[in-house]
Amino acid sequence: MENFTTIQSLVGGLLIGLSASILILSSGKIAGISGIVAGLMQFKNTSKEHYIWRILFITGLVISSYLYSLLMPLPASEISASYSTLMIAGLLVGFGTRMGSGCTSGHGICGLSRLSLRSLIATMSFMLSGFIVTYVLVHVI
Repeated sequence: MENFTTIQSLVGGLLIGLSASILILSSGKIAGISGIVAGLMQFKNTSKEHYIWRILFITGLVISSYLYSLLMPLPASEISASYSTLMIAGLLVGFGTRMGSGCTSGHGICGLSRLSLRSLIATMSFMLSGFIVTYVLVHVI
């Protein structure tokens, strides 16, 4: 909590909510990252428009950190896991998002705002799992 950034977190949350709202209001599409990326991997019977908005959305995610770094320093991060651990973790996250019919951003931000019961249950499951794993890693192991 010593590095908590109240203002940046608030502005970031507002921007995420604004962008998700603009996307759903302008096109009816949900800003769930796993669904957007999965849509890029569909090659049968898809139009050019199917890909364009997804590519622009993912490009915006990628370049936003760079643009932010022009104004403010990025917070320091340290990853102590090995590459094999990171690859296994990534595969597990991908598997979990397919099992849960979406990722935390899709369910937690977009699904809850649409009052989706499925998203409420999914978000509660994500949070409970996170609480349990954190408790075990910090207090038991």
